[in-house]
Amino acid sequence: MVERGDIYRCNTCGNIFELIYVGGGTPACCGTELEILSDKPKSVGAEKHIPIIEKTDTGVKVKVGEIPHPMEEKHYIAWIEIITDNGTQRVFLKPGDAPEANFNVDNTNNLYAKEYCIIHGLWRSE
Repeated sequence: MVERGDIYRCNTCGNIFELIYVGGGTPACCGTELEILSDKPKSVGAEKHIPIIEKTDTGVKVKVGEIPHPMEEKHYIAWIEIITDNGTQRVFLKPGDAPEANFNVDNTNNLYAKEYCIIHGLWRSE
């Protein structure tokens, strides 16, 4: 079932899409249906991929992995996002950046984080 906030990838060109509003139809690109990316726990690599949320004076900091994720040209975290009852914020990263992001959020009681590794896909905080 298609839901608001789902993340999709085109396996032909590599574009990534987020569904903001469900209007019907099937998400597609390059003439094919998009693959929905799962943020369900994976059996390998959790120590370098699961986002860790820390409260700060101005909101939260999200770090990727208990062991910091590599941020190399061919293997890096492309973005980190925080999702709350009030909305979503996303920070885009590039090779050489630290695998972390700060977010100004008021409601720190009901939130979770996601990140996207260009090799290992979508991951969600516990």
